Amino acid sequence: MVEVGPRDGLQNETRIVSTADKLALIHRAIDFGVRRIEVTSFVNPKKVPQLADAEDLVAMLPDRGDVTYIGLVLNRRGAERALATGRIDELGAVCVTSDSFGIRNQGQNSDESLAAAMEIVALAKAAGRGGQITIATAFGCPFEGEIAIDRVVEMAKRAADASPREIALADTIGVGVPARVSEMVGRVREAVGDLPVRVHFHNTRGTGIANVWAAVNEGAATVDASLGGLGGCPFAPGAAGNVATEDVIYMLEKSGVETGIALPQVVEAAGWLAGVMGRALPAMVSKAPAFP
Repeated sequence: MVEVGPRDGLQNETRIVSTADKLALIHRAIDFGVRRIEVTSFVNPKKVPQLADAEDLVAMLPDRGDVTYIGLVLNRRGAERALATGRIDELGAVCVTSDSFGIRNQGQNSDESLAAAMEIVALAKAAGRGGQITIATAFGCPFEGEIAIDRVVEMAKRAADASPREIALADTIGVGVPARVSEMVGRVREAVGDLPVRVHFHNTRGTGIANVWAAVNEGAATVDASLGGLGGCPFAPGAAGNVATEDVIYMLEKSGVETGIALPQVVEAAGWLAGVMGRALPAMVSKAPAFP
């Protein structure tokens, strides 16, 4: 599991969350058992004001040799900022399947975004850090509609040439369904050989949890999730929250897939986060009675 709440969970929120509360969220994620956390993004603070405190937050991270801190970066400048902190263990690079979304999100077309992602992985490795590549809008683009699976497979093959830690398939706007997830994860796994595949789903249309299960059954090694189901993208109209950490944990653990994460502590943390945000959060399990 990768907890993406501190970055993807908060980035679309208009209410600015304090650096202290972001740090508390990261501490709570560590306490409930997550060992990979996407802590922030090194992007233009004018475009994503919520993450303007990236360097300040990273400087305060607990020194944990057993936890991987991930910083999302979209270009060389972001990568250099992240590496300069000395505290980010892994750079998360993003490429996109469509030119329209890429230009709005990163100021790059699709091919340019892939080249930049591969360069970011190289920069991370040269600095003795890890690097991963996420293929965003893998299941659909808010501007161009359906994305051909062949296009995603082609991008995954090219991305694999950079030897990242893993390749992730992201359903940025929550349009995926289990049948398509199964086909895409299976084909990408075949295309990238031994590289692990990670998945990142949004629950915009209520299919997120089912998509997680389909992906895991096709051999996806890692799942992104956000505490409370917070999330969205400033550049993807209508994109709703990520699949919720507590919902994913409940589904996987009750299905016999061990996660190493303590669900009662996740639920308690979700209640705390709802207080920070001043509203009920989208997740279901943290609203339901404990079972059994």
